[in-house]
Amino acid sequence: MPRHDAADLARSLGEHAEAVCRHYLSNGRRSGNYWQVGDVRNAPGRSMFVRLRASPKGPAGKWTDAATGEHGDLLDVIRAALGLIDFKGVADEARTFLAMPRPDPEPQSSRGNAALVPTGSPEASRRLFAMSQPILGTLVETYLHGRAITTLHGTASLRFHPRCYYRPEDHGPTESWPAMIAAVTDLGGRQTGAHRTYLDPLGLAPSGNGKAPIDTPRRAMGDLLGHAVRFGVPGSVMAAGEGIETTLSLRCAVPDMAMAAALSAAHLGAILFPPTLRRLYVIRDNDPAGEGARDTLADRAREAGIETIVLSPELEDFNDDLRHFGLEALRVAIADQLMRRDRLRYLKRAA
Repeated sequence: MPRHDAADLARSLGEHAEAVCRHYLSNGRRSGNYWQVGDVRNAPGRSMFVRLRASPKGPAGKWTDAATGEHGDLLDVIRAALGLIDFKGVADEARTFLAMPRPDPEPQSSRGNAALVPTGSPEASRRLFAMSQPILGTLVETYLHGRAITTLHGTASLRFHPRCYYRPEDHGPTESWPAMIAAVTDLGGRQTGAHRTYLDPLGLAPSGNGKAPIDTPRRAMGDLLGHAVRFGVPGSVMAAGEGIETTLSLRCAVPDMAMAAALSAAHLGAILFPPTLRRLYVIRDNDPAGEGARDTLADRAREAGIETIVLSPELEDFNDDLRHFGLEALRVAIADQLMRRDRLRYLKRAA
């Protein structure tokens, strides 16, 4: 088959990217503008990201596996998911799929006089953040204090929404909960997505962790891959971790170091590096996913000529350490892991 026919097939599949993913990558789920699954062979997990809508980063249907570095298009998805070998079989399967009737698109709605924007899009995430308010004096501040996170200067990337919509995964009626809204930005500071942490308005969730008593109290939307929730402006040194609370916990001990929360282990492995960066501290979580993200990110950083140092918690993550051992103990533990020049710069009291 001529090469341009393959390109046309890939482009046509990309126009129905979500339907392709639901059919061939059924173990995954939609997250914002991406379909997340374990790998191109449809394993359960979250390390592979398929772009569902075209963006400045590329066309719909392109995918990247943050754990392995593999990438490709939807023809590769069909080949791997079905175990096909020759391209004719892949092309025949793609044409058969494209001839199938498509389900109706998800309805879009607008609030007030706002123009229609796609649900889960970067523009929708920017509108959500704009409708939210600063966190000081709100339930977000109470929630973070409950996690022993009290260093909140430079957290303009976090806001509070008192009634953020939540749709249960079983397609039940839409609910509203207070939420911490985090802006996900690219290296230039442009917001590409948002992360929502739904909160218990009375602080009475059964888990006792301050989150709303719902199945998925954390949700993301928009264009996330490579981007992060950022605290401070990175120069030659920065730290990067998975969760917002974990990253903010380390920031309590090292308040002047720029940090970024990638929101998941898979996203941490794919985070983009600022051009000024010379040394990266990887905020590790003590679990298999955290170890995989650490290795992936460290390999990428070394290839880019960036020195990489892993910061390891004593318990599951640094928020556990902060809550169980206290700030001074965390500061001492971090001092032992920082380079001497960074101890002098960021931990003057511990140096």
